[in-house]
Amino acid sequence: MTENMSSHQRIGKLLRREKALARFGTFAFRQTDLKTVLDQAARVCAECLDTQFSKICRYRSSETDLLVVAGQGWQDGVVGYAISVADQTSPQGLAFESGEPQVCPNIKEANTYTLPSFYSDHGIISTVDVLIASQEGPPFGVLEADSQLKDAFDEHDINFLTGFANVLAEAVATAAKAQILQHTIAEMAILIEEKETLSQELNHRVRNSLHLVHGLLTAELDTEHDVNSVLAFRSIAMRVMALAQVFDHLLGTGMSKVINFGDYVAALCLDLPGLFKEDGIRLLCAVEPVRLFLDAATSLGIVITELVNNAYLHAFPKGIGEISVVLNVNATRMLLSISDNGVGFVEAENQRRGMSLVRRLVSQVGGTLSLRSEQGSAWIIELER
Repeated sequence: MTENMSSHQRIGKLLRREKALARFGTFAFRQTDLKTVLDQAARVCAECLDTQFSKICRYRSSETDLLVVAGQGWQDGVVGYAISVADQTSPQGLAFESGEPQVCPNIKEANTYTLPSFYSDHGIISTVDVLIASQEGPPFGVLEADSQLKDAFDEHDINFLTGFANVLAEAVATAAKAQILQHTIAEMAILIEEKETLSQELNHRVRNSLHLVHGLLTAELDTEHDVNSVLAFRSIAMRVMALAQVFDHLLGTGMSKVINFGDYVAALCLDLPGLFKEDGIRLLCAVEPVRLFLDAATSLGIVITELVNNAYLHAFPKGIGEISVVLNVNATRMLLSISDNGVGFVEAENQRRGMSLVRRLVSQVGGTLSLRSEQGSAWIIELER
């Protein structure tokens, strides 16, 4: 600032600097890209000090030097390339080493400095340097303003530049934390993707194994066996089918713990008739979509197979009739019914084990089981949502 500047001009300049500093702080603390913050800092610094040139030097501990990482007014080959030794042989090195602001009114008269050639190439005569601190470890670097005029910077400029460097230091720390967070999130995304891939592979393998077992069991139904053996093979095959269908519906869902139970029930009803080969008995299905956890869906799937099996075996002595599986859902509860228009349910001696399993599974998922035998049989399973 020149000595003949009026009080009004000084006040106006200070207010302009305060406003620029506030705007920069608002901008910088919203940014996560460090280069963007540094480029903006260099521009604002030069404008506020009414100079054409400014630069930010970042300390590199491995090389113990200061690299120009951002700047205003410099020709190509300076920003990103020019370096200074971080010691007393340069103004920025001395500021970094001492931690105190350094003003050089005329570098041509300063015999103690060894400066890079780009200073003379740009006609730089005076400089001012302040430290950009760091919350941990060595300082980030140095903020410098440069001028082609002799004795261009005074105490007011030093104070402004020091305050600006303090704000910049906080912005640098914030950007560094944001970059670490982004890197951590990216690593977590990779780990999740790897786990989902492994989960999909496991689902595929388990699914294929269950379908293989199911195929072997259904093949046994076409060979010569006594009645009890056929019943046993079919019962096991139906339970394996219920499990296999769960994994069919898991494909493409990664590590999901839920499936669309309505789609699952519809798929079960599509496959079950093939185990009985009863042309006179129809299996009807009407479902609404609802998402259930895998454990509950698997348990209810086995319940459906057991009750459908009982209907096929005992409800139609003449081999003619209908079985219906209906799933209704509202805001508070889910109703699952397995009904038939046959002769009505009689829990025969050889079926007690199957019905005991049904009751136990319904109880495990927190549901209630009831039977209506008005016309045929209707098993009603009710669950709170």
